[in-house]
Amino acid sequence: MIGAGVMGSGPTGPGVLGLVGGGEVLPADFSNDTWWIVLIKAVGIIVFLLTSVLIAIWFERKVVARMQVRPGPNVHGPFGLLQSLADAMKLLVKEDMNVKAADKVVYIVAPMISVFASLLIFAVIPLGPAVNMFGVITPLQLTDFPVAVLYILAAASFGVYGIVLGGWSSGSTYPLLGAVRSTAQVISYELAMGLSLVSVFLLAGSMSTSQIVQSQTTIWWFLPLLPAFVIYFISMVGEVNRLPFDLPEAEGELVSGFMTEYSSMKFAWFFLAEYINMLNVSAIATTLFFGGWRAPWPISAINDGMFNEGWWPVLWFLAKLWFFMFLFVWIRGTLLRFRYDQFMSFGWKVLIPVALAWIVAVAVIQGVRQFTDVDLTTLLIGLGVLAVLVIAVTFLIPERKEPARPAEPEVFDPYAGGYPVPPMPGQVLPPSPRRARLAAQHATTAGTGATASTGTLTAAGTAEHPTDQHPTEAEEESRG
Repeated sequence: MIGAGVMGSGPTGPGVLGLVGGGEVLPADFSNDTWWIVLIKAVGIIVFLLTSVLIAIWFERKVVARMQVRPGPNVHGPFGLLQSLADAMKLLVKEDMNVKAADKVVYIVAPMISVFASLLIFAVIPLGPAVNMFGVITPLQLTDFPVAVLYILAAASFGVYGIVLGGWSSGSTYPLLGAVRSTAQVISYELAMGLSLVSVFLLAGSMSTSQIVQSQTTIWWFLPLLPAFVIYFISMVGEVNRLPFDLPEAEGELVSGFMTEYSSMKFAWFFLAEYINMLNVSAIATTLFFGGWRAPWPISAINDGMFNEGWWPVLWFLAKLWFFMFLFVWIRGTLLRFRYDQFMSFGWKVLIPVALAWIVAVAVIQGVRQFTDVDLTTLLIGLGVLAVLVIAVTFLIPERKEPARPAEPEVFDPYAGGYPVPPMPGQVLPPSPRRARLAAQHATTAGTGATASTGTLTAAGTAEHPTDQHPTEAEEESRG
């Protein structure tokens, strides 16, 4: 069986009916929750995220240091674990600078928007099954509802307003460019991310996060939905502005992008939101594709699934979460930043078309399985043969010839659209007016110097030849 390596225990969901057969999925039951249980869960989530950010900063510095053959943080605390706390205290007591040209209210509120939005997503992430918490049987999840994944996408989209407004309100060029890039980035990669999750809904039969986890009892969705998982993984890296997709920050060309004019705690809020968002998208990948809190096989088969009960599932959830965090750090230490045109082209011309084609394929397979008697194995073999034929035909299609570039490069106005953009290959910038003025000034200075030198030589000649002071009659006639 394709899912033999990730099998768990428990009821199988309706979405699996199209693949391996099964029964009914039961949503998480919150009927026993009291107000103080909800408060404990909410406070626990905030404490967990803040603590995880401190660990993530230390973890990233340590892993990148190992990749670069350096020791990394190793002075403050055991293994340098207190280095992140020291950095946080430094930002807390640092002088808070405010830009005079900024829109004060929006400038201050923007970092708060980013942090607030990042704290919302974990409310619907299931960390485990129902447990006994202070005598109350309650799921290890703050809340859940039938469209929980849409809530996640909405909260993630809302968080980018902090970046956009922070860059716009700073009243500076580099933050504004970072904000504009962030807007384009979110529009592009939010679409690809949302499309990559549609196939999960088709198989799981629900948008509830707890039901999606329950539907992965027999098989984790990343195996049958591998293309969708790859698209989601690429999109989630772009969504959190991490290398190679950190175009809104881009230290090499935009100083620090939308955060250029921020300092002290306002800068720390943006920094905090970025790392919380890394934890968020990693938790979403774990929940939707990697079985959520379910133990991997063969651990899940031990003693009739005892490791999928009680508090053990929290351990499996955290292990999967930090696996994705390690991939974030690994990618940062390996890849270079994309150019902006490459970044946008990849999102619109590769990720979105592939995601749409994959949704159509999954919908066709599910429809054939539900409404016909075609065997799943026969259907998959037929689709595999069709895919091989399509790939073979693509090799026979001749490559498109690049259009011949003009002999003379095209003069390109970088300010034609209202803001500066770099020239494309085959284009050159117009002559700089400032350089023309400087050249004219140098020419004038050189001419003045030559005239002064001629006058000096004439004076010197006069001293040596007094008769040259008065022109002859022939010279006066020639001048006349």
